[in-house]
Amino acid sequence: MEATREDIDSLFELQRIDLEIMRRTKELDELPQRGIIVAAREKRGAIEAQSAKVAEVKRATSRKITRIDDEDASLAKKEAGVQAAIDAAHGDFRNVEARTKELAGIVRRRGTLAEDRAAVQAELDKIGNIEAQITLALEEVSAKEQEAIDSFQKQGGDLKLAIAKLEASRNQLVGKIDAELVKAYDRTSARAGGVAIGALDGNRCGVCRVTIDSGRLIDLRAQAPLGTCPSCKRLLIIE
Repeated sequence: MEATREDIDSLFELQRIDLEIMRRTKELDELPQRGIIVAAREKRGAIEAQSAKVAEVKRATSRKITRIDDEDASLAKKEAGVQAAIDAAHGDFRNVEARTKELAGIVRRRGTLAEDRAAVQAELDKIGNIEAQITLALEEVSAKEQEAIDSFQKQGGDLKLAIAKLEASRNQLVGKIDAELVKAYDRTSARAGGVAIGALDGNRCGVCRVTIDSGRLIDLRAQAPLGTCPSCKRLLIIE
């Protein structure tokens, strides 16, 4: 395969750049912050779902308080009316007795309502504590997520900048190499995981290290200065 010494040096430099781009791209893809961010968002979603359930329980509990307060207000008004009727009875014993029993029933009911309200209020207080815990958990997970995002943007940004510079250098270098050589290199690189070119080392491929039999070795040397390994099909520099 036709190639100048400059072409060969440029191909080795091209391979160095490509391997460095691959390394930094892999490093970018494997930044641990990605996992932290995903985990934080999943956790926040679970906490928010719990928060929604707690909010629904709180609304239902608050409605209980409202119903109790409404009934108690109605009974307080009724109690005042009965008491007023007793006060106005003026010795009507039967009326006073009936009203007194009615009043006693109202008072008992209001007492029961007071107990019920205290129990429901205790529930609301517990819910308030849970809400405080949820708020704290959300603040903590959001802070952790933001910290990971900031770190990812810094570290990932540095890697992206380095990759962009390498790609710019690659583009400049490609313009200096014979177009057919670049095509052959790119095809081999894509197939061989990035290592597309090596050097013939005696009777071995400098990359795959497979021994080349004498007949093929003669044919390979005839391709100098650039041939193809009969085993791994990589480009081989033949001195």
